[in-house]
Amino acid sequence: MLTSAEIRAKARASLSGNWTPAVLHFLLYYVITLALGSFSLIPFIGWLASFLVSGALTYGLLSYYLMLSRGENPSTETLFSGFEKFVQTFILSLLIAIFTILWTLLLVIPGIIAAFRYSQAYYILRDNPGIGAFEAINRSKALMVGHKGRLFVLVLTFIGWFLLCAITFGIGFLWLAPYFYTALGHFHDGLINRSTSVPPPPNPYGGVTI
Repeated sequence: MLTSAEIRAKARASLSGNWTPAVLHFLLYYVITLALGSFSLIPFIGWLASFLVSGALTYGLLSYYLMLSRGENPSTETLFSGFEKFVQTFILSLLIAIFTILWTLLLVIPGIIAAFRYSQAYYILRDNPGIGAFEAINRSKALMVGHKGRLFVLVLTFIGWFLLCAITFGIGFLWLAPYFYTALGHFHDGLINRSTSVPPPPNPYGGVTI
């Protein structure tokens, strides 16, 4: 498996010559989420509207940088590709939120581990159009067995950059976010290139296990 340094190097190589569209894509995502956030001032309705589209937007954001990491040429429309799978992406975001919160209620660390466990679900849903949210979560859990620590280390290597961007009043995140998400795309491809198809853990009750 690639080290964190090698993954970051591959991310920089993918972004070479693509920084402008990559930054503009994240800026568009940021503006949309900021606009949606303003609706949260409306009691209940505003919060509900933001939550309903969060899954679709996350799917589109991750899809863009995954395509970039694969040397493809994503377009602006990629950000909105999640709306074509609105039901699946909404259910996926809802399940991830519920399961992560449940684990966090135990302790913070189990909640973090849970977030890493489900981290590949959006990528899996994108690459496997025929599956649903439950299957995507199960496959993500199987794929991340033995690799949650590696993802944790990769995220830690960006902490210094996050702190520096905070000093710039957030402006630096326009460049850091594409770098970070492209690195995550390379991390995912490293997992699927190494792993064979792993069936989800059996669940006698059907659905998904947390």
